[in-house]
Amino acid sequence: MASDISPRAEIDPRAKIGDNCKIFPFVYIEGDVVIGDNCVIFPFTSILNGSRIGRENKIHQGSVIGALPQDFNFRGEKSECVIGDNNIIRENVVINRATHRGGRTVIGSNNFLMEGAHISHDTIVGDHCVFGYGTKIAGDCEIGNGVIFSSSVIENAGTRVGEGTMIQAGTTFSKDVPPYIIVGGNPVKYGGVNTTMLTIKGISEKVQKHIANAYRLIFHGQTSVFDAVMQVKEQVPDSEEIRTLVQFISETKRGIISKL
Repeated sequence: MASDISPRAEIDPRAKIGDNCKIFPFVYIEGDVVIGDNCVIFPFTSILNGSRIGRENKIHQGSVIGALPQDFNFRGEKSECVIGDNNIIRENVVINRATHRGGRTVIGSNNFLMEGAHISHDTIVGDHCVFGYGTKIAGDCEIGNGVIFSSSVIENAGTRVGEGTMIQAGTTFSKDVPPYIIVGGNPVKYGGVNTTMLTIKGISEKVQKHIANAYRLIFHGQTSVFDAVMQVKEQVPDSEEIRTLVQFISETKRGIISKL
């Protein structure tokens, strides 16, 4: 089915637009853009060079996709902003493309970005994440599946957030946040296991208790994080989730959030 494109939208003829899309008036689309089938692009949205957008996405008024990176290292190289399928991108969201040639900023599928969220250059976002009002994600971050950011969260550059974690409103952090937990406050601190998300995911109560025990060793023990991880390997029964949190913490380069 042909797309419904307003004659008052400004679209470069080189742009590739899929079937059954709805593009409202005053949308601006540059030439090096690909948009999949069944997308809805609301008025005053800009989709700039390097944008690769999948199917079933809804992009609301005033959003900018593929914006030039706000990075002093950017020299105009050709890079991409890749968005998966079935995302809801609300008003005034900005997503930057990557800084260097061949780089990609990536947003997965089934994510919900609320009004005023900003995803910066070279950040990788998984699936089923929520970004609350005014949340700002700096460059070169990694965000796992099923992460929830409440409103006005600031994630500083080069940090990671593990899957199934919730960041409470107004939190700013500059270190990695491990999976399956709730964190908040300034300074940011561990607030317990995210049992709600684990239950939704179908993780048994037994495994949830094992995860809680692992984090007691990591956040409330009297040892270094390295030694706490060794204790988790030795003392906590094995599961996919325990292996995931051990691997995440073992691979940290910036360190994890405070024990306090």
